[in-house]
Amino acid sequence: MKILWRSVGAICMMLCCLSVHGQAPDNMVFNPSFEQYVRCPERVDALGVMTEVEAWWQPTGGSSDYFNVCGGRESAVPRNKMGYQVAHTGNAYCGIYCSQESYREYLQTELKEPLVAGRRYRVSYWVSLADKAPHAVVSLGALLSATRLEDTSYNILMRREYKDFGYGRQIIATPYEPQVECDSILADTKTWCEVSGEFVATGGERFLTIGNFRPFNQSMVIETGNANAVLPGAYYYIDDVSVVCIDSSDEASTVVVDTIPVAGTIITLGGVYFDTDQSEVLPQSYKELHHLLAVLEQYPTMKIELRGHTDNQGTVEHNQRLSVARAHAVADFLMSHGIDARRLSWKGFGKTMPVADNNTPEGRSKNRRVEYRVVEM
Repeated sequence: MKILWRSVGAICMMLCCLSVHGQAPDNMVFNPSFEQYVRCPERVDALGVMTEVEAWWQPTGGSSDYFNVCGGRESAVPRNKMGYQVAHTGNAYCGIYCSQESYREYLQTELKEPLVAGRRYRVSYWVSLADKAPHAVVSLGALLSATRLEDTSYNILMRREYKDFGYGRQIIATPYEPQVECDSILADTKTWCEVSGEFVATGGERFLTIGNFRPFNQSMVIETGNANAVLPGAYYYIDDVSVVCIDSSDEASTVVVDTIPVAGTIITLGGVYFDTDQSEVLPQSYKELHHLLAVLEQYPTMKIELRGHTDNQGTVEHNQRLSVARAHAVADFLMSHGIDARRLSWKGFGKTMPVADNNTPEGRSKNRRVEYRVVEM
């Protein structure tokens, strides 16, 4: 099967690009083949939330799925509820529905660093249609955005903006335009196919979202003839996601130097997330936590105190327990990744130390935080 890929309105060649020093460019995607996980997946749940895999999450109400060789019968690799497929690399992959008229599923992650304006990047990911999918589509795309896309609905992920018409304000929904999108039917259930393309960054793009951004009538949905369909629609396994800078100019290389920590400094972990009233660290927190791991590894004698905080919702006693549990959860993550427990301590402050107005949702969100204080260098 010959496949061409469209990127920014043009047909792109599949290139294996090297940097000016002959080294393969660094992949800006953390956990690109989904090998790192919090726990083994148990089942494919129509109403589930994908929280097993590190650094990836579902941005909408659509229940994306995680598969691993350690998974339960429905979520194992290579055989699972949706069919049979070995991983393209390693032991794991994810899966999403892409063709229903309104219902869609997506995968989202945060890149290691924002894209640089004017630089050219290559995006690629490998896909395989599940054996038990009765349909296939064309429009499987990758969208790079400066902000995190979130939607609690199960529908197509769209840009929603308020517009004033004089007689009142209405929400206007417009489709997103992915920078890289497939141009041919993805109907192969036996092998993995690469979707790839190049584009020039606007600058600041740091979130990657994969899925079908096209309406049903533009998705070129076809029937595959698969007789063992589990649910209607096109279901795809996704593996080996890559975003690399292929601009070979010397100016494209940047070096980020972190400020040397000083004892007594308090630093907020702005990218650590929890569900409401829960203390389990969510997968979208792992970029921030791996950055903290890197700091602790860079300064092997550094000791820190993790400090949990809540908003003003709930009783004093409950918020105190919750703040301690959240700080402890971050400590557990660090210890599970090799940090000596003697370098860590934790405590909670409940709602006693707000940094924003608790009378607004935005303020309460800022007050629900974990930070760390440098105790010793």
